[in-house]
Order: sequence, then structure tokens, then C-alpha cells
Amino acid sequence: MKMSDQIKPISYLKANASEIVRSLQEHSDPLVITQNGEAKAIIQGIASYEETQETLALLKILALGSHQVEEGKVTPAFDVIKGIRDKKVNDI
Repeated sequence: MKMSDQIKPISYLKANASEIVRSLQEHSDPLVITQNGEAKAIIQGIASYEETQETLALLKILALGSHQVEEGKVTPAFDVIKGIRDKKVNDI
């Protein structure tokens, strides 16, 4: 679906709210709501919102990891694995 099909004035939202909600459940495309010709809000279905939030969380984790690498706050994988193995041996 083209993005231009997903731009509606606020009056359309007011007149077709239930249809819009139903449509958002079926399609993952967000709906851009305009007021006085300017984009003012985005409406998206809950599944699409949750997917967006999960993606943002993963991106934050990647950014944090990248920042830690830049600062040298890393431990070589070999040392981590050795530590885990040593801990298991001591726990037995």
C-alpha cells in the first residue's frame, strides 16, 4: 500500500474511527492524521506498535554494546566461557 493512501485528515478519523481501527488490525501500515494540512499524529495497530517497540529495544541494546566496545568495556569470549566452566566445576 502506498504511503499517500495512509494520509487522512482528522475529520476522516472522527467520521470513520471504527473502520480505521478494524483496518489497522488487518494491515501493519500506520495512518498519518493531518490537521490544517499538516501531519499531526500517527495511528498504528497494536501488533505493529509492539513490533516497533521490540525493534527499538534491540537497536538500543546494539547501540549500548557498540558504545561499550568503543570504551573498551569488553571481555574476550574465551575468558567468559572459561569463567563459566570454572564456576560449574566448582559448583559440582
